[in-house]
Amino acid sequence: MSFAKDHDELRDIRFYEPQRITELLAARRRRPLVPSDGRLMIVAADHPARGALSARGRADAMASRPELLDRLVTALSRPGVDGVLGTADILEDLLLLGALEGKVVVSSMNRGGLQGSVFEMDDRLTGYDVAGTAEAGFEAIKMLTRIDLDDHATVSTLETCAQVVTEANRAGVVAMVEPFMSRRVDGRIINDLSTEAVIKSVHIAQGLGASSAYTWMKLPVVDGMERVMEATTLPTLLLGGDPTGAPEETYASWKAALELPSVRGLIVGRALLYPEDGDVASAVDTAVSLVRPQEVVAA
Repeated sequence: MSFAKDHDELRDIRFYEPQRITELLAARRRRPLVPSDGRLMIVAADHPARGALSARGRADAMASRPELLDRLVTALSRPGVDGVLGTADILEDLLLLGALEGKVVVSSMNRGGLQGSVFEMDDRLTGYDVAGTAEAGFEAIKMLTRIDLDDHATVSTLETCAQVVTEANRAGVVAMVEPFMSRRVDGRIINDLSTEAVIKSVHIAQGLGASSAYTWMKLPVVDGMERVMEATTLPTLLLGGDPTGAPEETYASWKAALELPSVRGLIVGRALLYPEDGDVASAVDTAVSLVRPQEVVAA
């Protein structure tokens, strides 16, 4: 079974041979989720499906799918990169390009509450489910879990996420929960990144579901990370977000947080795919060097 050699062939396969996706999923070369060194470097690419196309202050940075795919293929080709997080459209494009071979794949549940919408806190499942993740042979499923104590829709979000955590644990699929305490300010939903709010979100999220055996946390790097990581014993990957400061400051904060108990690696998207200087390979190599300080990364 051959892969697409370029974007034109990718488009043709999607038109003439959609069944090739199922065939390639069945034949995909897999690997263990947890590598021998116990560290993970995952590239995140689930932003477009929730309408978040901006990066580094550019509103349409992620609008071009061929450009995004090229950046992802570059990132996934770098030594020390374990895998990728995405929605079905992106993951299946990468599958057809051969970029998922030997990689960890994290499916995204996505969220129905689109940014700026009147229904923003109604985060219904609109992407992968546990059955689809297991059928595809992927290793984990990720869910955003925003908690607004002033919005009735939050209880539906929590119920849905609890059901997914339960199903994932029963299926032996890692349930990666990304919690935030959120609130509406001047009509916009803002995530509270204070130490206390992140700690509260961790305690709420890690209690979801009928088992936590396969539950992981996906957490932002904030002030007081030592206290944040004292709130959980669950494996944790750090998210990168869309940084606005100097890259050196971002990398320094990641490095310090990576040394804390339960932190097992990074799951970063825009900061690496759309770096300030445009050099994706260099940005990814720097992130890998933080996750795996002893590994010599190829130039």
